[in-house]
Amino acid sequence: MPSAHSDTVSNMDVDVAIIGAGPSGAIAASLLRQQGHQVVVIEKHHFPRFSIGESLLPCCMQFLEQAGMLDAVNQAGFQFKNGAAFQHQGRYTTFDFTDKFTPGPGTTFQVQRADFDKLLADTAISQGVEIRFGHQVDAIDLANNPRLTVTNEQGGQYQINAKFVLDASGFGRVLPRLLNLEQPSNLPPRSAIFTHIEDNISDPNFDRNKILISVHPQHKDIWYWLIPFSNNRCSIGVVAEPHLLEHLSGSLEQQLLAVINEEPELQQLLSNANIVQPCATLKGYSANVTTLATNKFALLGNAGEFLDPVFSSGVTIAMQSASMAAASLHKQLNGKTVDWDREYSAPLMQGVNTFRTYVQAWYDGRFQDVIFYRQANSAIKQMICSILAGYAWDMSNPFVKESERRLNTIVELCQEPEPDVA
Repeated sequence: MPSAHSDTVSNMDVDVAIIGAGPSGAIAASLLRQQGHQVVVIEKHHFPRFSIGESLLPCCMQFLEQAGMLDAVNQAGFQFKNGAAFQHQGRYTTFDFTDKFTPGPGTTFQVQRADFDKLLADTAISQGVEIRFGHQVDAIDLANNPRLTVTNEQGGQYQINAKFVLDASGFGRVLPRLLNLEQPSNLPPRSAIFTHIEDNISDPNFDRNKILISVHPQHKDIWYWLIPFSNNRCSIGVVAEPHLLEHLSGSLEQQLLAVINEEPELQQLLSNANIVQPCATLKGYSANVTTLATNKFALLGNAGEFLDPVFSSGVTIAMQSASMAAASLHKQLNGKTVDWDREYSAPLMQGVNTFRTYVQAWYDGRFQDVIFYRQANSAIKQMICSILAGYAWDMSNPFVKESERRLNTIVELCQEPEPDVA
């Protein structure tokens, strides 16, 4: 069985080289290995390693099942998740992911990514995938078949000759940097400050089975995530355009605590919390590229495009892209012609752009009006709930197929004065 780690510096020939062993890399490697292709994964770090993006969406579960990883995830003791809760100025509303328009799983997990990513990588290794931890891709030559130059931890360099390369490097964005594919996002730059806490939440009404999204009382484009884990801990973070956080001073921890204290309901909920991990920040994280795929490489997940953490779409897009790319690549490796724009990039971007519609509408306030509307139509809520559950590629859902037009129609209804319910 291939080992998890190799110090070899000899050149190697493979069908597929994958950069990065996170969720998209592990799942793509697993799917291709199942199809009989020779795969090697190059991962810069050693696992477990910290990563942000802990709240999965139910749509992810079908890709875990496809990759033969679902049993391992189900048995790992992660925090059960069945929906999302939103609060702003005393208003509180929930979306139950089991009550949705699209068929498919309606529950998932909230995970500490260090453990989750290691579990997926270990499962891929047990399936026969070779992962080289502590190895780094330094260069790529696409003149003929792709050739990667890789450096191991001892400084030894070697080449990997592959028929195809998948970039699953996430925020590392290896191929966009090496191939000069970077393109500015059309989303404004935003910053996030985050950490893990021992939450000590005593409120009996707090639902640990849902991610909680709180909106700042004065600035609707400042929001907070609170993601409960199964070990009395939570991931907590705040997201805003940088100028809205300029008034904060001190260390990152002091800044995060100060902005949490600006939201009274969150402050009350976390009054007994202790920070258990150094605070971190991500700035200007939204990213885009000029090319998602050619007949020599494809970008998966965050390596291609990252929108925003607000609806936890990152891991879902990563897994969706891994599944789609693996299917197209299997076809190409079997000698068939693949139109990567038509068969991969365009359908992948259909779902990404659906998420984008809702991200943009969240920050300009339109979607917040919909979320907090008291007289919600149940059928419409089910269609929107499907998107929040990750099913952004379901073209039978009108709110996917015509996301902007349908959303704007609902926004107009929700902005009309609500009838008195007293």
